[in-house]
Amino acid sequence: MNDSSSSRVLVTGAAGFIGSHVADHCLSLGMSVVATDDLSGGFRENVPDAAEWVQGDLKDRDFVQTLWRTKGPFDYVYHLGAYAAEGLSHFIRAFNYTNNLVASMHLLNEAVKAKTRCFVFTSSIAVYGKGQLPMTEEMVPQPEDPYGISKYAVELDLKAAHEMFGLNWIVFRPHNVYGERQNIADRYRNVIGIFMNQLLQGQPMTVFGDGLQTRAFSHIDDVAPIIARSPLVQDAYNQVFNIGADTPYTIIQLANEIAAAFGKPAVLKHLPARNEVVHAFSDHTKVRNVFNPPPPIDLRTGIRRMAAWVKRRGPATPVRFSDIEIREKLPAGWE
Repeated sequence: MNDSSSSRVLVTGAAGFIGSHVADHCLSLGMSVVATDDLSGGFRENVPDAAEWVQGDLKDRDFVQTLWRTKGPFDYVYHLGAYAAEGLSHFIRAFNYTNNLVASMHLLNEAVKAKTRCFVFTSSIAVYGKGQLPMTEEMVPQPEDPYGISKYAVELDLKAAHEMFGLNWIVFRPHNVYGERQNIADRYRNVIGIFMNQLLQGQPMTVFGDGLQTRAFSHIDDVAPIIARSPLVQDAYNQVFNIGADTPYTIIQLANEIAAAFGKPAVLKHLPARNEVVHAFSDHTKVRNVFNPPPPIDLRTGIRRMAAWVKRRGPATPVRFSDIEIREKLPAGWE
């Protein structure tokens, strides 16, 4: 295992949900953290006080170059900055690729030039598409939506950068991560946050289709600590890891669990089904073998922890995406 005590690292998306937790764990490992975010979906209050904060937009190549010039060099880069809305990505294709692919290339260029020791990238199980279940790292990805396509493109480019320039990388494919600090005002992603916000406002929980879609919901504490310490584990280098919970639940089961955590009846409003992968959960044998994590937090415990945080925070006004590029077939409730 590498020594973290003198490591200087960059965490992107550090005001967001997963990024802020990764920054916390990097600090707990003794790393010096530079945290950056454009605050488009995150909150300044999420950034740990001990991190060095720099606000900026990764789509701006000059800003990224300035990061390295004024705050670098960085031993490790943790790239978590993205707009992770799989369903909406069909309707914001240019925005999706600019935010999730082009911005990533600005970072990758600087990491190559500065001889960064390891580039840790948070991808998604969206890269698998409608693959066999459970999804395993050996499967050839066949993403179904522009979000998954953009994530897989970055994965491929990291491999190419390693072959050409020797840049080491680690890719994580998390799924349906939830927990404290999640943005419950986002109406297009994070079903758990959406349900909780609707319950706080006395509204029914909106379900696309019959609600029998299945997902394995992953608490943030099962994901962020592993991502943070990954570049310290030599066996993780140049490897892809699924990461998250093992047990799939239907959306109906999830809604019932969340309602119980709030002490309210599970009142559902069914909307027309949208174009999405119906069943998605992955195998985590590989990440367990390399990182030996503790047992995952069960759904009931995790939901109740997040619910307690959400109750303290109070409801949030759902934010409407300001620049839908294609309106044809836009799902109900997203108009």
